[in-house]
Amino acid sequence: MNRRALRGHLAFAAGIDAEARAIAALSADGWTILGRRLRTAAGEVDAAAEKDGLLAIIEVKHRPTLAGAAAALGARQRLRLIAAAELLMAANPDWGAQGVRFDVIVVDAVGAVRRIADAFRLED
Repeated sequence: MNRRALRGHLAFAAGIDAEARAIAALSADGWTILGRRLRTAAGEVDAAAEKDGLLAIIEVKHRPTLAGAAAALGARQRLRLIAAAELLMAANPDWGAQGVRFDVIVVDAVGAVRRIADAFRLED
């Protein structure tokens, strides 16, 4: 395996681990995981979770630092998440009876996990 392929493989594995850590943190906080790696025509949603009727569309970001991970979600990706969420909600009308929000879960190189609840809104 060449260096580029190895870096890609390691990044993919780190991303999968970060998603698993994020899901574990959500579950520990009482959220029901409705789906992981949900594919739509608009793109993939890392996870959808619900608690007390509130639907959270989850994006997981993994970087060496929590601050770097938090800064990694750009405007283009927010638009993709919004479009994907609309498709998910249309396909699952019983999700989010009490509302919907977009959460970003950041994971750093040592595995620390932080959730940024209601990280952005449609107007952003």
